[in-house]
Amino acid sequence: MTKKIAQLFVDADACPVKNEILHIAASYEIDVIFVASYSHVMTNSIGGTWIYVDANKEEVDMYITNHSKRGDIVITQDIGLASLLLGKGIKVISPRGKEYLEETIGFALNMRYISAKERRKGNFSKGPSPFTNQDRNQFIQTLEKILSNLEGKKDFL
Repeated sequence: MTKKIAQLFVDADACPVKNEILHIAASYEIDVIFVASYSHVMTNSIGGTWIYVDANKEEVDMYITNHSKRGDIVITQDIGLASLLLGKGIKVISPRGKEYLEETIGFALNMRYISAKERRKGNFSKGPSPFTNQDRNQFIQTLEKILSNLEGKKDFL
């Protein structure tokens, strides 16, 4: 009997790498669960399991937090969600391929706090840079590396 290595949850509302996730996950036989708000319902199914939640601000985050478990993987741009999940032993990566780590999440949260304070003062930054093919390639490399490492560990369970 083969043990599944993990489930892969995707904060899907604004995720630009959905097709890449499905392609990579299929090669590792890992279940993909896309979580989105009802305001982002997909009209054409691209695959995976789709869970829709209310459009309230944190509903997607709450669903992922409540249904993911140690050893799962979550793809999100949300630093606050990443912080919660890391404490549960969940691997978290951004759609740009950045892996969030326990050692660095505090700095990321602090930068988010400082940016929010500046916005409240009326000081606005340019925002994130446009999503590029380099970002897409970095994401693919990071997800492949994580799944490959987990697959290798599964063989010794």
